[in-house]
Amino acid sequence: MLEIRDLVKHFQVGTGEPIHAVDGVSMTVPAGESVALYGPSGSGKTTLVNVIAGLQRPDSGRVLVAGRDVVAMNAKEAADYRRNDIGIVLSPETLMPGTKILRAASVKFVMEGVADAERKAAPLLEEFGLGDRLQHRTGQLSMGERQRLLVAIALSLKPKLLLADEPTGSLDTDRTREVLSLLRGLCRTRNMALLLVTHDPEAATFADRLLELRDGHLQAYQPDHPTTPAMASPPSI
Repeated sequence: MLEIRDLVKHFQVGTGEPIHAVDGVSMTVPAGESVALYGPSGSGKTTLVNVIAGLQRPDSGRVLVAGRDVVAMNAKEAADYRRNDIGIVLSPETLMPGTKILRAASVKFVMEGVADAERKAAPLLEEFGLGDRLQHRTGQLSMGERQRLLVAIALSLKPKLLLADEPTGSLDTDRTREVLSLLRGLCRTRNMALLLVTHDPEAATFADRLLELRDGHLQAYQPDHPTTPAMASPPSI
């Protein structure tokens, strides 16, 4: 579903040495599999996600999603791709507190010109345990509920690939486990590819595979401490 080939993205800041944010990365994430990409802040994780999402162009390399070359897309094609082919799970801070939950959940349907957008969104909210909150405003939700709302928005048009960039950064331990278990389960039941980007080693262990991006280079995850019991299987590339 997701195939990255020899991806390179460098940044030049002033007259200093270029920053090698992504430096020759290759990886695949098949449908139905969840892959966690672990790395500290500044390791290149967000740059990689932005390139996969068509928000930044790489210096070289290819990104294929369901056979489509993201790098070759023009601006309109990239916008359509982000709306229809992938889902991006944002952080709870991106929600406007005064917006009604049902209206927030219907945003992708509205952008696609779907009739009765809010009626289409309601079953998604019910699926994620928000059926009794449809007329509430986002500011009235707990942080865990807000994150579930954002997952519902990302999944509204049945994407082939789900990108989650630090989806649990503002959640406590219990809510983190709840959201990550939800994402992993959805990946399998909906046969989606999931790329989970995180700097939290424990969060990363909820995925089927665990990789590490450090200084722009992809490698097998090498923990500084024993693997936690949540780890589903040994890391591999």
